[in-house]
This record gives sequence, structure tokens and C-alpha cells, in this order.
Amino acid sequence: MPYATATDGVRLFYESQGSGPAIVWVHEFAGDHRSWEPQLRHFAPHRRCVVFAARGYPPSDVPHELQAYSQAQAADDIVSVLDAAGIERAHIVGLSMGGFATLHVGLRHPARARSLVVAGVGYGAHPDEAAEFQALSVAAAQQFEALGSQAYAPTYAAGPARIPYQLKNPQGWAEFAARLGEHDATGAALTLRGVQARRPSLYALRDDLRGLQVPTLVVAGDQDDLTLPASLYLKATLPAAGLLVLPRTGHTINLEEPEAFNRAVADFIAAVEAQRWTPRDPRTRGPAMQVGEPQA
Repeated sequence: MPYATATDGVRLFYESQGSGPAIVWVHEFAGDHRSWEPQLRHFAPHRRCVVFAARGYPPSDVPHELQAYSQAQAADDIVSVLDAAGIERAHIVGLSMGGFATLHVGLRHPARARSLVVAGVGYGAHPDEAAEFQALSVAAAQQFEALGSQAYAPTYAAGPARIPYQLKNPQGWAEFAARLGEHDATGAALTLRGVQARRPSLYALRDDLRGLQVPTLVVAGDQDDLTLPASLYLKATLPAAGLLVLPRTGHTINLEEPEAFNRAVADFIAAVEAQRWTPRDPRTRGPAMQVGEPQA
């Protein structure tokens, strides 16, 4: 099995399929490298697709020290995978925790990203929500440690923003929950404490985000309530961002609505590669109506 070596020596399992321009897929907390199967089936016949398991997610290494887990390290791990796969620049697609990491690649390593898809991002992003999100992350970490992943997975997988997936596709949701139950409980707990609970507020990064020129597509489900304000904020702040809100959709976007998600990502990447995805024209900002000068 191929492994990348992170900057601190942690081994990261990755897989590569297909050939052509590269797309790297970055999974969410409740997923893993297997979560992108609908995307690989769609894109790998025409492009090189790379998936990997984040640190703490076997078959990647599971460090047992909290300091090994952080938002900055999660972004740097993506670059380590790029290096190991021999990819100079890639389109990077991330969901939720992976979406935050993808965004931070744009901030920390913009030269390595041809484009960014930032999906399902927003939990705990607003300063008013940070304390509650941190407390919930720590509480979930304690549950993984106390119960183990298999016992706790059905509860975690039944959060409000996961219900739309469960209603649309009970069998798909059950497979998603079962795979969550296979996760390493220590890795899950440390990821919650080190990455989720300690990531910086998007609103504290406003100046950095305003300077991010990498083409970006922000994607949210309209039934994923906690991501909607942050998605609007990113659309308004990033100079080269577009926003897609999928109707009747929750948090597990790529599995819940794979066809719509794949189509949106494909159209976005095509626009970027054709140099048709440009920064927002400043003339599109301003009053609702252009009145003009009074006529004589």
C-alpha cells in the first residue's frame, strides 16, 4: 500500500486512480478515504483521482499525542500526499473537516492548488458558536473513548444534518454509519480534540481569506443549517468564490446527492481549466439599483 510521510513523520495511506489532471479528495470527520467512491467512479475514467486517510484513520498512522493533531497539520498533510504522489498542483475537494483543511491549503500553500471545493463548512465557524462547538467536540471525543466507535457510531451518524441522507437512502446511510463504526476510537477522539475543537474561526481569518486568489467553489446543503451562514460569509469574502446551495440536502453532500455534487464539481473544474472562473468584478457590488444623474 502506498504511503505519504507527513512533515512530522506520520504515515498517510493514499490511493491513486486514473490519469490526467489531478483531483485530491479530502474526507470529513465521519468518513474516510472510502467515502469518495461515487466521485471516483465518475471522475477516475478521465482524471487522476487521489484519496487518502487522514492521520488517526487507519490504514494511516494513529498518533497518540494530542499535539500531533491540528488544523495546520491537516492542511500540510494534504501537501505531503501531493508530494508523495508526484503532483505539483491539483484541484482539491474537501467535505466538512476536509473542507476546512482544503481551505487552509489555499491559505498556507496556494501554489499547490489549481482550485478548491469547500463543501459542508461552517460548524463552529462563528465566534458566537465556538464555545458550544468546542464543548460538543470534547463530549463526542469522550463518547468515542468510553463506548468505542462501533457503539457510538449510530448515535453520531444520526445527527440532524445526517437525517436527510438517512431518509433518502437508508441503505447508503447504514453503510456510512457502519464504516464510521470501524474507525479507530483513539484517532477519532484526538481528531475531535486537536483538529475540530481547536481550529481557528473563519471570521478571524477575514483578511487572509480576502487575499486568497485560488478559484473556489463553496457548496452547502440547505438542510445543513449550521453551514449556511459560513458559506455565505465565504462567498462574500473570497475574491474568486462561487456558492452552490443544494436543495433538500444535509451534511453528507457527496454521498447524499452524488450526481448533483459530481456535476457541480465537474462544471467548476472545467471553468477553471478554461480560465473562465475569474475573480468577482467589483462592479457587481453596490446598491440594488443604478439610478444615475438627474436629467436636465
